[in-house]
Amino acid sequence: MDLSHLLYSAYERRLIGDLPADRLPRHVGVMLDGNRRWAREKGAGTAEGHRAGADNIEPFLQWSEDLGIEIVTLWLLSTDNLNRSPDELAPLLAIIEDVVEQLALHQRWRLNIVGAVDLLPERTASRLTAAAASTTGVQGLVVNIAVGYGGRQEIADAVRGMLREAAAQGRTLEEVAALVRIEHIAAHLYTKGQPDPDLVIRTSGEQRVGGFLLWQSTHSEFYFCEAYWPDFRRVDFLRALRAYADRERRFGS
Repeated sequence: MDLSHLLYSAYERRLIGDLPADRLPRHVGVMLDGNRRWAREKGAGTAEGHRAGADNIEPFLQWSEDLGIEIVTLWLLSTDNLNRSPDELAPLLAIIEDVVEQLALHQRWRLNIVGAVDLLPERTASRLTAAAASTTGVQGLVVNIAVGYGGRQEIADAVRGMLREAAAQGRTLEEVAALVRIEHIAAHLYTKGQPDPDLVIRTSGEQRVGGFLLWQSTHSEFYFCEAYWPDFRRVDFLRALRAYADRERRFGS
């Protein structure tokens, strides 16, 4: 074992030791950004960058599990991404299908597919929903897989679902308008029934929300990491958690 590895391990242990267990987030959202730029800098193809990013998902879930995180939401594909050229989109969808099915095979994490599944190709939607369904009885870390996801799309779908429910109950539009509350819309979000994310991490150095969990992240803490997602290490995650633990959450006050 070389000196650099020893120093890295010692630093990692120190970070873990400094983390207050009572100030860790329950729910962490991650914007897995930078796969294409990682590939470009390596002189590799785009698909190779996406595969490298997919390979980093399982280790991240293990880190989260080890630290007692309860829920992780991973943004793998946005609604905007669905407009990419078929030459790029088809391999990306295949990679996402493969990684989600592989995660499900472990029967270690409970997977939920969150996003506008109806906008996905039928094959992709079928494989993803079947993989998630196979983990329904798993007790452990909940992993939301955001595919075909956009914050505006989610809110539109939530409102649509609320209106359809009201119509099925025989309510008029005027009645709905008079009675609608924030919690009524929240009850139809893709993540309904889950606590909102305490911490949202975006990799690759970009400092934009980009439409991720727009409704749910109102009171979230954000952490922007310079590393591209394929290079995101456990120590980067620990630094994000340390930064979160050091902040005073005001919840809008």
